[in-house]
Amino acid sequence: MKAYGYANHSPTDKLAPFTFERREPRSEDVAIDIMYCGICHSDIHSARNEWGGTHYPFVPGHEIVGRVTAVGDKVTKFKPGDLVGVGCLVDSCRHCQSCKEGLEQYCENGWTATYNSEDKIGGTPHTHTFGGYSDKIMVSERFVLCIPENLDPAATAPLLCAGITTYSPLRHWKVGPGQKVGIVGLGGLGHMGVKLAHAMGAHVVMITTSPEKGHDAKKLGADEVLISRDAEAMVVAANSFDFLLNTIPVGHDVNPYMDLLKRDGTMVIVGAVEALTKVSGVPFIFKRRTLAGSLIGGLPETQEMLDFCGEHNITCDIEMIDIKDVNIAYDRTVKGDVKYRFVIDMATLMNT
Repeated sequence: MKAYGYANHSPTDKLAPFTFERREPRSEDVAIDIMYCGICHSDIHSARNEWGGTHYPFVPGHEIVGRVTAVGDKVTKFKPGDLVGVGCLVDSCRHCQSCKEGLEQYCENGWTATYNSEDKIGGTPHTHTFGGYSDKIMVSERFVLCIPENLDPAATAPLLCAGITTYSPLRHWKVGPGQKVGIVGLGGLGHMGVKLAHAMGAHVVMITTSPEKGHDAKKLGADEVLISRDAEAMVVAANSFDFLLNTIPVGHDVNPYMDLLKRDGTMVIVGAVEALTKVSGVPFIFKRRTLAGSLIGGLPETQEMLDFCGEHNITCDIEMIDIKDVNIAYDRTVKGDVKYRFVIDMATLMNT
């Protein structure tokens, strides 16, 4: 099956038009025409090989929304015309304990990412998976999600990564009414954390280094804003938070944030995939606090998140772009010049 998209061929290349092949449909496959695909910072890190291990040619994109065009004869959940999504996963071993529990993101034998993973299904000349910066994709039914029809499909696309990355820890640690919850950092992840925690009924505090972001945070649903560079304000807020969702995307000193937690409070890291620069044992030992991490979500939880967003009319704040402007969007994302997620209108592929 011929596909058309954008790829780069080395870490220093710009993304450019690229023709490739998708596998022919199997009995459990769902064929999808892609309408929208979000731009995640992980796309940029991978395209530029900043984490190592990128296989070229490389087609990014794991925040995918589209319409079903065909289904295999064993598919029961979907039919042509359905509005569907595909997130960060397109396969897993399906038989380990994590997979059996619907936690495919923790597959003990290694899950298959939507891009740059070994293609264990095969059916094309390519050895690795290609992502959603393309006109179509073929995905096993288990890894396809139903998109609520009441939501703007373009603004829903980043829910497949930014949405589930923040929803999963909020849900796992049972965030809800009566709790004071801090969202650390206001970007693609942080703005979704504010929206979701607010919808769950928590008292939400945006914790940011930038006073200018306070106004936006209030519009997104934050009840308060705490400026982390204000030493006096941080002292006043110490020992008052039940839960912190830390979306800072780089290594940093976590100690000032740990001091904000009550006894038995938890801070979950979802943004930094590099070394934390400083972690003292004192905040943990003297208040029995916990520092934890969380990775996206499994397929059942991702569907739960989408349904929750449908019920509460939650989507991402986005800026729509033509695919020809994707390289400009990459540079702007690195500079933090987007509120809060770029989404590619894949119909613009026809113009390239």
